[in-house]
Amino acid sequence: MAISKQYLKSKPVCKVTFTVPAESANEVAVVGDFNDWNPKGAMLKKLKNGNFKGAFNLPADNSYEFRYLVDGEYINESEADGFRWNDYAGSENAVLAL
Repeated sequence: MAISKQYLKSKPVCKVTFTVPAESANEVAVVGDFNDWNPKGAMLKKLKNGNFKGAFNLPADNSYEFRYLVDGEYINESEADGFRWNDYAGSENAVLAL
């Protein structure tokens, strides 16, 4: 799994690209507090090499909690900027710091 960040000079926005290796998966979405944990509109595109990839423009100077939703199962990003406990889910969420 990987995250790349590209800060835009013209706007206070960061283009964040998520890459998830999930060759046997049918669907992968990135959900978090930046999209109300809703997979609709957050689906990643499956590439020929088996990775799922997608980019989102997020407001800079913020931090966001997120997880991947792989075929209905929540998975954390191992290369996240940090992790934060979520009492509601009873597990940790990955943290993206921009």
